Amino acid sequence: QEQLVESGGGLVQPGGSLRLSCAVSGRTFSKYGMGWFRQAPGKEREFVASINWSASGTTYARSVQGRFTISRDNAKNTVYLQMNSLNAEDTAVYYCACRRTVLGGVSNIEREYDLWGQGTQVTVSS
Repeated sequence: QEQLVESGGGLVQPGGSLRLSCAVSGRTFSKYGMGWFRQAPGKEREFVASINWSASGTTYARSVQGRFTISRDNAKNTVYLQMNSLNAEDTAVYYCACRRTVLGGVSNIEREYDLWGQGTQVTVSS
């Protein structure tokens, strides 16, 4: 059974940091690009970051560029999102997703992902 499970969300003060993890099972993780998306209350889900299958390429939304870092550990079947300098606008449910194409590159297009986690809440508040 293919499954993505996120963890690491929580409540953090403005300026703080969190690291999200996403464990993948049931799919050959090392062959797929991965992405992070988020959905804030009352807003549509939006792209955050993506990493290709070999970790040689990454791309970020402008709103998180320079503050967030996506990485992966293919030995652990896990993708990470390190989030620094968090602010209230980063409050959202964060979802990891797996691209549908084997050996695919980075992508900020939601429909190019076919496997999604359940989401983890990140709240930035003092």
